[in-house]
Amino acid sequence: MEKRIRIFQPGRRESKAAHFSIVAAALLKRARLWIRHYNRSEDRETEREISPQRLIHYRENWYVDAYCHMREALRSFAVDAIRDAVLRDTRAKEIPKAELDGHLASGYGIFAGRNVEWATLKFTAQAARWIAVQIWHPKQRARVEKDGSYVLELPYADDRELVMEILKYGADVEVLEPAALRKRVGDAIKLAAQRYE
Repeated sequence: MEKRIRIFQPGRRESKAAHFSIVAAALLKRARLWIRHYNRSEDRETEREISPQRLIHYRENWYVDAYCHMREALRSFAVDAIRDAVLRDTRAKEIPKAELDGHLASGYGIFAGRNVEWATLKFTAQAARWIAVQIWHPKQRARVEKDGSYVLELPYADDRELVMEILKYGADVEVLEPAALRKRVGDAIKLAAQRYE
């Protein structure tokens, strides 16, 4: 069997099992958790106390949705970016599921926010063969044009992950709306092209 089946998970990050088990324990015990978390975007660590609400397995990586007592707001933390974790005796703050979903599942990807915009992406007829069978977001809207191209509309609250996904399709996709997203993707493509000149 092992010779005939291969499981390949590109993009999967290694995470320390010890931190995962502490996060899971806090979640199930409904207890607060002190963490030292590494922010990759800013290349710095922060210490904070969180009330874990749920664990999310997204694109082969684990995240914890939590109420952050330092920011007094909902946040998602990559479990593999937790450098240290200590279970507290304090009861976790409970957030209703509707509020969690409204904030953390409103737009595309793992990045959350309440200010949701809609992206309109147009894929070539060739790319449409793959894109048409993909679910990018539960609320997405799509249509096939007469030329076979595929127009996908989806909500997003933070464009970081969406931009990365769009760039993955190169010349097979065009951002139609909104203008700010179109400009951001266009600027990224120009910068990438400059590296090859």
